Amino acid sequence: MRLPTAMIAGLSMMGAIVLPAQVSAEAKVYPYPTSANYCPAGLQPITIQGVICCGTPNQTMTYQQVKAHPVKKVRKAHYHKPRPVTYSCIPGEKGCS
Repeated sequence: MRLPTAMIAGLSMMGAIVLPAQVSAEAKVYPYPTSANYCPAGLQPITIQGVICCGTPNQTMTYQQVKAHPVKKVRKAHYHKPRPVTYSCIPGEKGCS
């Protein structure tokens, strides 16, 4: 009987520690750039998981700006001139082909 009670107490303590971190993690609400604002006063167009609606954003950048990848630096190909072939032995000697 004591073992299940201890397990329940341990699980409840773990839940008390982990639960606030999950509750405080709120959804990212991005502003939606548009020229026309049809939202009520005090609200603006926002996107929540791809859905456009009215509200107040909690992010400073738009979703498109967040998902944009930085431009990679393009490296130019370096072409090296081949070195001239020099023979160090006379043809017909041993070791020369």
